[in-house]
Amino acid sequence: MAAHLSLAGVARSYPGVDGRQPLHALGPLDMAVDAGEFVAVVGPSGCGKSTLIDVVSGLAPASEGVVRFEDRLVAGQPPDGIGVVFQQDASFPWLTVAGNIGFGLRRRGVAATIVADKVAAAIALMGLSDFADAYPAQLSGGMRQRVCIARTLVLEPRLILLDEPFGALDAQTRLFMGDELLKLWRTSGASVVLITHSLDEAALLADRVLVMSARPGRIVAEVETGWGPDRTSALVTSPRFPELTHQLWRALAPEARHALRQATPAEAAA
Repeated sequence: MAAHLSLAGVARSYPGVDGRQPLHALGPLDMAVDAGEFVAVVGPSGCGKSTLIDVVSGLAPASEGVVRFEDRLVAGQPPDGIGVVFQQDASFPWLTVAGNIGFGLRRRGVAATIVADKVAAAIALMGLSDFADAYPAQLSGGMRQRVCIARTLVLEPRLILLDEPFGALDAQTRLFMGDELLKLWRTSGASVVLITHSLDEAALLADRVLVMSARPGRIVAEVETGWGPDRTSALVTSPRFPELTHQLWRALAPEARHALRQATPAEAAA
């Protein structure tokens, strides 16, 4: 059976500017995600994790290699069935919370009554019931990010790509949102690829964690967590949890040191 998502020899480079050499940001790398699998990706800053999301989603072309989703070539534009949540606030400032979350459903031509029901359920799930009529400017950064997450998940994508979606949230809310994400993953049957800087988050949420090298990012290690599909944040008290985070750090630490040495002054200050 073909993988739900597969990357073969995928690399991405950016043209040089002001006479500089092209920037080789990613790969080449091979990667596969099975249907219904939850995969986390960790790596040092600047290793190409966000570039990986852009290429998989179809928002940026691969310079080399092939990306396939449901055995269809990903090229040119985001294919149907893939939902993306970025780390930046992408809420629409002219729409209310309810309007933001229902935006994609309305564009699909979904009946107004169904949109209303789905939006109400998503608002309740995200803990935003008191803010349904509020505008993004009236919300905290973390609340705006929850709106963006809900806007993607309400579309019921078959592959969910998450680029540091909880970065703007406090530690307690991150655990809560992780539990809610796991519930959605279990009930939807969607495959998930989560980009995160948090080894704890990766070890807790994923079936499998991929560790990327310093730029250009390649897969240098793979760690199976061994958790069952019914896992929750209660696993932070399991003796295996720190063992997993230590295993991930042992794989990541040399790459993180390499990334610091290769960083430009602008990257080092970021």
